[in-house]
Amino acid sequence: MKNIDEITTEVLNWVYEKFPLAKNNKISDNDSLLESGIVDSLGILDIVAFLEETFSIQLSDEDMVADHFETVRSIASFTHIKISGSNM
Repeated sequence: MKNIDEITTEVLNWVYEKFPLAKNNKISDNDSLLESGIVDSLGILDIVAFLEETFSIQLSDEDMVADHFETVRSIASFTHIKISGSNM
């Protein structure tokens, strides 16, 4: 199982690829993706698809909480919990 730092790096690299504004602004793993306008509601759907495909997890309606998608680090923490099978 990947640790949280590995997941963070993988998510950050993907965000840089998918959202050029993130790379142009040189966001860090703790910068807000939502407040900065880098990610909108459609972007969250892209993130969900990426997480489900890359990490072989299933997200439920209850998982669709803004806090889970606020920063790269929060996405990685949420993903790590889902991978480990812990309930949130």
